[in-house]
Amino acid sequence: MEAHGTISPDTLAAAEDAFDRVGPTAQVVVRETAKAMEFDREEYRERVTGDVVETVRNALFAESLTVFVGSRTEFDDWCRDHSSFEVVELGNPAVDHVAWHPIPFAETVVATTFQNERDAALSTLRRNAFGRVYRDALLGDDEPTDTDAGGEETTGTDAGGVEPTDSDAGGVD
Repeated sequence: MEAHGTISPDTLAAAEDAFDRVGPTAQVVVRETAKAMEFDREEYRERVTGDVVETVRNALFAESLTVFVGSRTEFDDWCRDHSSFEVVELGNPAVDHVAWHPIPFAETVVATTFQNERDAALSTLRRNAFGRVYRDALLGDDEPTDTDAGGEETTGTDAGGVEPTDSDAGGVD
């Protein structure tokens, strides 16, 4: 069994803390992307919304979740050892490999099966864990999806709760 990723919160408070920590990174990613796309100040203000930064924040959080990868037997053993967890399994149960992300504060484990496409399965699993559990827990959004790690409505501020400034447009004056 292997573990991949850096975020594995045991409590909702730990999940909220990890989610807050990716906010500044999301701001930098969006700002640098806009700079690379040569947005001028007007285009930056028009296109770089709180929704854009929030979507990046959600994706960064989701893609950093710790995922365990192992055989069907290893996953079944894990489930036996954690019998209080609700199991949400995606994919075909007849394939050889399983990737899973336990969410202790929700007593849920989200899993996906795969035969060959490991990286795609891990990404799908992470987006599903975010959409099915973390989105509602962190944002209070009660419309989970199984494929999206972004797209929430925000108040028009960036992920840190601050309106973008002129300097956020990559130094455009």
